[in-house]
Amino acid sequence: MNLHVFFKVKDYLMNRAIFVVLVLLVIGIAIADPNFLAFSTLRDILQQSSTRAIIALGAAFILITGGVDLSAGRVVGLTAVISASLLQLDTYANRFFPDLPQLPLWMPIVIGIAAGLVVGLINGIIVAKLHVPPFIATLGTMVAIYGVNSIYFDMDPNNSQPIAGLRKDFTSIGSGSIPLWGDYSIPFIVIIAIAVALICWVIFNKTRLGKNMYAIGGNIQAAHVSGIHVARNIIMIYAIAGALYGLAGVLETARTGGATNNYGNMYELDAIAACVVGGVSTAGGIGTVPGVMAGVLIFGVINYGLTFIGVSAYWQLIIKGLIIVAAVAFDIRKYMAKK
Repeated sequence: MNLHVFFKVKDYLMNRAIFVVLVLLVIGIAIADPNFLAFSTLRDILQQSSTRAIIALGAAFILITGGVDLSAGRVVGLTAVISASLLQLDTYANRFFPDLPQLPLWMPIVIGIAAGLVVGLINGIIVAKLHVPPFIATLGTMVAIYGVNSIYFDMDPNNSQPIAGLRKDFTSIGSGSIPLWGDYSIPFIVIIAIAVALICWVIFNKTRLGKNMYAIGGNIQAAHVSGIHVARNIIMIYAIAGALYGLAGVLETARTGGATNNYGNMYELDAIAACVVGGVSTAGGIGTVPGVMAGVLIFGVINYGLTFIGVSAYWQLIIKGLIIVAAVAFDIRKYMAKK
């Protein structure tokens, strides 16, 4: 009986290892500095992790189909620059578009998200219709998007100057918060990230697209045979991922109060790492929204927490690298055992 309980507890912990690691990280940092458990610290971690969570959710869509998207970071940069260029104060001296009237707040946000969606559609068509491997397809679009963004960013009269002087009604989305009680509050950007995560959970678990996504990632040939329109589903999935990157780019601009063409650089690697650490299989067909969010929080705790207790940035990179390798090795081990 005791042995049975032991194996049951072991299986439970193995299936939820990501959450155990997250709790242990928080406990370890809190022992080093109890101030880490302050509500303000948690709020800062969540605020900094919000846009990364949205990018990771987009990357999860692609990874679950058995693909990969290397263009995510550059899409974030493109949509950040586009939205910032349309949302400057009319009194700001170095406006990107000097004669542009003040647009309704929703319009540049929608334009930014739409730009991301278009890039996602292009990625999906290249992968699904031209049968280019996702790694190569998104590598190509990653380079091309950076070129397009840099040309746009270098237009007169901006000439590659950082875009600043953004409207307060826009930046308040990234820096504002809703009061809870006393001095406690929750940032708007965190609420948006939670809402996006809930929508993604519904898509993953309660829609035909979600079921098809897992089927394609599990066995694409079996998905074909079972009547799933694989190409159409892949295009839709890449488009959704692109829209999420676009939203993240807009929110990152609101959070930081500006943008350059280098925004989002290497964000795709952080997103993929968070997904893998969160249990999304590199072989496709496996992954959950809670796991992805936990993976993002783990890297948020590492980045913020280790800096909080004075650990060198170089050691942080080593720790992150070891966690990624361990997560992938664990994933491959489970995959081989399943086969």
